[in-house]
Amino acid sequence: MNRTPLIATLVLLFSLMTGFAQAEPVAININTADVTTLAELTGVGQSKAEAIVAYREANGPFAAPQDLANVKGIGERTIEKNAERLTVK
Repeated sequence: MNRTPLIATLVLLFSLMTGFAQAEPVAININTADVTTLAELTGVGQSKAEAIVAYREANGPFAAPQDLANVKGIGERTIEKNAERLTVK
């Protein structure tokens, strides 16, 4: 049994997985991001993303990422989990 293709496939998969794990997180500007982009944040689904956009439209731009706590359904833990990705610039 020739295991070369299997080993090559496993090596390729391992390389891809480790490369993705080391990639820098993509910053998301919470003042300009659309619902789809906001929904990519950990712990933020479609409805919370819609709430963020609605809050932003009603109250103006966020001064700091921590201001997301003012949005119903967004807690400090969600902000902490996404701290490296959140920006207001």
